[in-house]
Amino acid sequence: MPGEFELISSITEGLSVGDDVVLPAGDDAAVLRPAGDIVVTTDLLVENVHFKRQWSPARAIGRKAIAVNVSDVESMGARPSAVVVALAFPRDLDRAWLDEFQEGVRAECAAAGVSLVGGDLSSAATVTVCVTALGNLEGRPAVTRGGARPGDVVAVCGRLGWSGGGLAVLQRGFGSPKDLVAEHQCPTVPYGQGVVAASAGATAMLDVSDGLLADLAHICESSGVTIDIDSSLIEIPDGVARVAAATGRPALGFVLAGGEDHALAATFPPSTALPAGWYRVGTVGAGDGHVVTVDAQPWEGTQGWDHFA
Repeated sequence: MPGEFELISSITEGLSVGDDVVLPAGDDAAVLRPAGDIVVTTDLLVENVHFKRQWSPARAIGRKAIAVNVSDVESMGARPSAVVVALAFPRDLDRAWLDEFQEGVRAECAAAGVSLVGGDLSSAATVTVCVTALGNLEGRPAVTRGGARPGDVVAVCGRLGWSGGGLAVLQRGFGSPKDLVAEHQCPTVPYGQGVVAASAGATAMLDVSDGLLADLAHICESSGVTIDIDSSLIEIPDGVARVAAATGRPALGFVLAGGEDHALAATFPPSTALPAGWYRVGTVGAGDGHVVTVDAQPWEGTQGWDHFA
């Protein structure tokens, strides 16, 4: 294994940067020059909690580390701008794994349109990745969880249930449907759609990370409303239907509570035409928050992922 500074040099060599970056990686800190308010978010990915190396190749883990963070920037209606990546790993980790991880980070940064401007390396017993992502609101107000109003339409952009289905497959020791497994290894974030939704008048928005029901409950709590999901508006992907049949679990449960989807969910005024790629799943109602129903009834099952449940 090469030394720390040799590794850092190999990671930062030839990085491309966006217009926001004044001083890129290579100094004690990077320098950015934003054109508006800055959105900042951070996430940890811990081995055997968020990923397993025997289930996910290093490239997918690198991509996922970027994707799940940039998704939070998108959910605020900001344009993703830059990321810093801190990586801790065992001293005996194969160099090829690190190279593939780095390739994944670079590939997802390019897909998301963000600049990698720094980070840190450390030794640890297991692989842990911490990414901080920044976004530029470019003069727009942030779209928070607290703006939903009774009568608003609830809509989603992105894939629901695929990651949960992929996890169920991996837990059974199988590798197909391959598209669901790939989605669990790294979600397909609808990059650019946060700004699209904000520009279309979204009143509240968030990233679906813990499951649609669990995350919409955050909008209910922050906005002081209730939300009802119309199951007739939910399309069950073919792969999810097959996994549900094989496991004896309800297919709708994967879509509503599977978790790690990293789709975007937002509320829009009822008179707003939904942007291309967004589809309606429910309606906002009056209430005191915390309540998400399905077809006007409480959902009998898990609401989503909770690290400390």
